[in-house]
Amino acid sequence: MGRIFLISLEGKFYSCKHCQTHLALSLDVISKSFHCRHGKAYLFQKVVNVTAGTKEERMMLTGLHTVSDIFCVGCGSNLGWNYISAHEKNQKYKEGKFVLERFKLIGP
Repeated sequence: MGRIFLISLEGKFYSCKHCQTHLALSLDVISKSFHCRHGKAYLFQKVVNVTAGTKEERMMLTGLHTVSDIFCVGCGSNLGWNYISAHEKNQKYKEGKFVLERFKLIGP
């Protein structure tokens, strides 16, 4: 198995609360008004140091979406999900974006 090279972020950023692996810049937050099963969640333009799980169709509060869960490369924690596609026209802005659950983050 190959060595994992972690990307280090500079400035104000969010990290995994379990292992402190850098995940996303505060500048890349699109919205802080998202919600998940466990409370608040943030929508990000991009994230780093994550791996994606299996693609699946998931019914959410805003309709049906194709998503994949995302996991920290440092410790394997499930951090949130990536929107692959949205089935509702008014939800298309989420495509390619990432949701990180607030209680799984530290920072900035």
